[in-house]
Amino acid sequence: MAVPYAQKMAESQKEISISDFFSKNRQILGFDNPSKALLVSVKEAVDNSLDACEEAGILPSIHVKLEKVDNKDRYIMTVRDNGPGIVKKQIPHVFGRLLYGSRFHSIRQSRGQQGIGISSVVLYSQLTTGKAAVITSRIGEEYPCYRIEVHINTKTNRPQIESSEVILWDQPHGTEIIVELEGRYQKNKKQSVFEYLRSTAIVNPHVEITFQEPDGGISTFRRVVEVLPQPAKESKPHPHGIEVGILKNMLKYTEARKMTSFLTNEFTRVSPRGAREILEKANIPEKKVPKYLSLEDTQTLFDVIQSMKFMSPPTDCLSPIGDLLIRKGLRKEIDSKFAYTVTRDPSVFRGTPFQIEAGIVYGGDLPQGEPVKVLRYANRVPLLYQQGGCAITHAIERINWRPYGLEQRGGKGIPVGPAVILVHIASTNVPFTSESKEAVADVDEILDEVGRALMDCGRRMRSHINKKKKLKKVSEKYDIIKEILPDIARKSASILGRDEPPLDPIITKIMNVHVFDSGIVFREKGEGESREKVTEVTIKYQNYTQKERTFRVHVKIPNALIQGIYPEKYTLKKNIIEWEIGPVAPARSQRMGFSVLGLDKDDYDEVEIYYSKLPGEVIGADPL
Repeated sequence: MAVPYAQKMAESQKEISISDFFSKNRQILGFDNPSKALLVSVKEAVDNSLDACEEAGILPSIHVKLEKVDNKDRYIMTVRDNGPGIVKKQIPHVFGRLLYGSRFHSIRQSRGQQGIGISSVVLYSQLTTGKAAVITSRIGEEYPCYRIEVHINTKTNRPQIESSEVILWDQPHGTEIIVELEGRYQKNKKQSVFEYLRSTAIVNPHVEITFQEPDGGISTFRRVVEVLPQPAKESKPHPHGIEVGILKNMLKYTEARKMTSFLTNEFTRVSPRGAREILEKANIPEKKVPKYLSLEDTQTLFDVIQSMKFMSPPTDCLSPIGDLLIRKGLRKEIDSKFAYTVTRDPSVFRGTPFQIEAGIVYGGDLPQGEPVKVLRYANRVPLLYQQGGCAITHAIERINWRPYGLEQRGGKGIPVGPAVILVHIASTNVPFTSESKEAVADVDEILDEVGRALMDCGRRMRSHINKKKKLKKVSEKYDIIKEILPDIARKSASILGRDEPPLDPIITKIMNVHVFDSGIVFREKGEGESREKVTEVTIKYQNYTQKERTFRVHVKIPNALIQGIYPEKYTLKKNIIEWEIGPVAPARSQRMGFSVLGLDKDDYDEVEIYYSKLPGEVIGADPL
């Protein structure tokens, strides 16, 4: 009797490890080509360092070094941080085992979750050079420092230790990884190691990064704030954020003994009353043991949960950067005349919380006739590849930017002009298009929120551009009038044999406009501990109309100590100074001002002026 072919097939069928799979499909993790592989390797190591430092409450200081190996397309990558270090027994597993980490089951915002990142770098290194990764780590000054060389056994997905020793290290705590890998270094390109580190510094202003390039050049991206971001708290899954298969596993492995306690303890936003309502609609006894629920009852339970309304998931599992810190980061790295940022309120897609932050910088040294530069981020990590396939790019392209002051052929696509657009998505589960985390999927809720944030930024940019244009035009008109009018008056008076007429009524009749202008000067007074940071703000109103004016001025102020407000006839409300101004005679002006204490330079870089009870054309301020 012939042996069935299925039995022959069975003899060759066997399980493969995750390491073996990725070793044959490394492009899935982003190691498509040598130049990209080098960038991805630096990115994974830096992301690991940032997450470790922030979780331990340490301001990150990271050193990145790339050395070329002879004339080959090989580089030695060294990344060292001042983080909490790793205990000895965990070092081989963290770096020598895929899908090994502390955040996979955690529902909170973080840069890495799957436990693939840094171990994939070790895997790529040994595939392209055959060499082990060298890991040095120390968890405190009173503890020894360990140096371990590790390979990954791709057949078992287990670390293989080549050597282990105790060494002297000048670092009190931290971790260093050294790998040799195949790569290609690109300089002065959008998708380069330098650009990745620069982009990282923009949205992580609390980080200091030192980068030594293969040619020996050293760049330092200094921190601009001494405060760590608000830590994201861990959260339970939201009822609308699961699928029936996940629910089945949760029922199987829960420690709850009753269905009511399962629903209230395993999910967020499910109250005891809500749990009873769910079970009643699903016709499931409250005291039923969860692990004994049938597949049919599990499906019914899932359908009932999806049909009910729940509060949105808590947002303390998110850690947005914040308007001020994004603006600081942009100002530090990009020379521009205008910067505006916005942080949207948290929102939800499929039960997953997310938050959108956006910023625009305009003018300065930015090029005029080129497409705007787009900076995309997800959970504080720059996205440098697949820009065309990303939801952030699609949201930018859907907006008509021409009314906001940028050129755009056909009213769609990436706009053209001297600007940089930044978008950051913070979420417990960013919907990437692939495992390489290079682009965000087109989720309707995300597209809508990004669009709203960008249009808010666009309106402020348009207001800035229009204000500057109008002020320039009025100034030029006034200068021309002041230059020509006295000569005309003098010659006319000479011809007619009369005294020269007063010019103010004539000037105001020609101008017929109200003008507001503002200035900001930053000063540091004193030295050492007594040093004081002062931002001095001045506002000038010029009455270029023919009537005496009495009106109100409203100015938004930062959340800081305000002093020296003048003139004294004012009201100080929440984040608003309100002046009663007037009467101001024609061709006369009125000055206002105040000082802000404690802010750094550029923390308050544009004065928002509003007015009320002032008829006619107004330049430099908006109606309240």
